[in-house]
Amino acid sequence: MDRREHLKLLLAGGVGAGLFLATGCSEEDRRQSEEILRDTGYGYGRADYEEEHDRKLFSETFFTETEFEMVKVLADIIIPADEESGSATDAGVPDFIEFMMKDYPPFQLVTRGGLMWLNNQCNSRFGKTFLGCNEAERLEMIELIAWPDRAEPDMQYGVRFFNRMRDLVATGFFTSRMGVDYLGYQGNRPGFWNGVPEEVLAKHGFEYDQKTQDESIKEEDRYRIAEWDDDMNPI
Repeated sequence: MDRREHLKLLLAGGVGAGLFLATGCSEEDRRQSEEILRDTGYGYGRADYEEEHDRKLFSETFFTETEFEMVKVLADIIIPADEESGSATDAGVPDFIEFMMKDYPPFQLVTRGGLMWLNNQCNSRFGKTFLGCNEAERLEMIELIAWPDRAEPDMQYGVRFFNRMRDLVATGFFTSRMGVDYLGYQGNRPGFWNGVPEEVLAKHGFEYDQKTQDESIKEEDRYRIAEWDDDMNPI
């Protein structure tokens, strides 16, 4: 089972609900998305104070540019692109994590501290920051904290940081449009009534006339609102 399948099961087991933000990951996409959300809000059924709360958060920035680049690299290590869908960054997960830092302030200190810890570890091992490392060096570092049962005692802070990051990435990805499509989740969908089974009708000596079949048992008309004449006959 690959890492994406593990994360899918983790989410199904209760990682928690995330806020879906269908934003791009480029700076221009982020700017335009925030502008749209500030000006127009989104969704429906939201109270004024909820919309104002979100506008305030979208007007603020938590991560520095360097931190945000680190988050994007970590997100794509956790959920890389494959033949079935794009990566976590393609799904807008870094923007989701940026929002969650502001929406849930207890995340801020431990996340920023974790990013600093990661840089310090890379400096000690490779003489450069996490972003300065090549892909092999980054993965070597992540391997030390990605498997809690194998991690050394002096890596436990990093393990806890990476666990939180993995949960955030999984929640952000699998509640994005891309992640929902990957899961194949259809949501609540109306069933289609095909009428009383023919064998039941025959048992009781009934059958549908052609008019009923044409007007009442047609899948393409399932959302059509019924109309009635003055004698309460369907039109």
